[in-house]
Amino acid sequence: MDIYLPIAGLSVNMLVIVGMGVVVGLLSGLFGVGGGFLTTPLLIFYGIPPAVAVASASTQVTGASVSGVFAHMRRGGVDFRMGAVLVVGGILGAGLGAVLFRLLQASGQIDTVIGLIYVLLLGTIGGMMANESIRAILAIRRGQAPRHGMRRHNPLIAALPMRWRFYRSGLYISPLAPLLLGIATGVLTVLLGVGGGFVIVPAMIYLLGMATSVVVGTSLFQILFVTAATTMIHATTTRAVDIVLGMLLLLGSVTGAQIGAHFAQRIKPEWLRLMLALIVLAVALRMALGLGWRPEEIYTVQPA
Repeated sequence: MDIYLPIAGLSVNMLVIVGMGVVVGLLSGLFGVGGGFLTTPLLIFYGIPPAVAVASASTQVTGASVSGVFAHMRRGGVDFRMGAVLVVGGILGAGLGAVLFRLLQASGQIDTVIGLIYVLLLGTIGGMMANESIRAILAIRRGQAPRHGMRRHNPLIAALPMRWRFYRSGLYISPLAPLLLGIATGVLTVLLGVGGGFVIVPAMIYLLGMATSVVVGTSLFQILFVTAATTMIHATTTRAVDIVLGMLLLLGSVTGAQIGAHFAQRIKPEWLRLMLALIVLAVALRMALGLGWRPEEIYTVQPA
């Protein structure tokens, strides 16, 4: 059942794209990530031009996040004050990311840069999460309390001025920390078409020391607003948003996010982190192989 994508300039199987949306939505509700870190590579593997995949993925991430946020709000799992600071930083970062995206697009290096950033970022974060999760699981099996290090007393975070109380997260830290984190996430959202959840969730836990009960919901709250702003930026500047592709992805992701949020309450946190780490590492490996593989067709012609 094929459908033509006007911006991508090719026909795709509609059921395959909707299926991608379901899988990514499931991850969104389960792990608190927008799912863009998986959507964009899957679209690229399927043959969608990288620039179109990046711009269109943010549309799908927005929809998946809306569904996931409402599911976690009903359980009291969203710190709105922390989320608001992250959103402000994310929107600022999205503006900066749009400038970088246009510069890379003009230089003709956007495809290579997207691939390299994915491999480095996903490989590093996935390795760190996998190591910590395995240690926690082994400690629990030995009957020991898992060691979490000095998450709540990071010297860099403690040194920042002007502290606020984030009651839902159980923190008393400077708002500059989540603001800077939001800016970094916003840049990644524009450059890679990701919600940034695979970066912001570990950062919330290991840098800010947030209570795990609100990390997933607060992450989705931030992702919702930042990806919505990113979609508008891409639509008005790069003009690479394929609305047909975005709607097909959205169709599946909204349902998947509700299912994922339901199961997130039934799985132990350390196992959730390990599952996410393995998925992140698998995507990084596939992207790395893709950068080195010789394509079947060395030259391709893309519509203007």
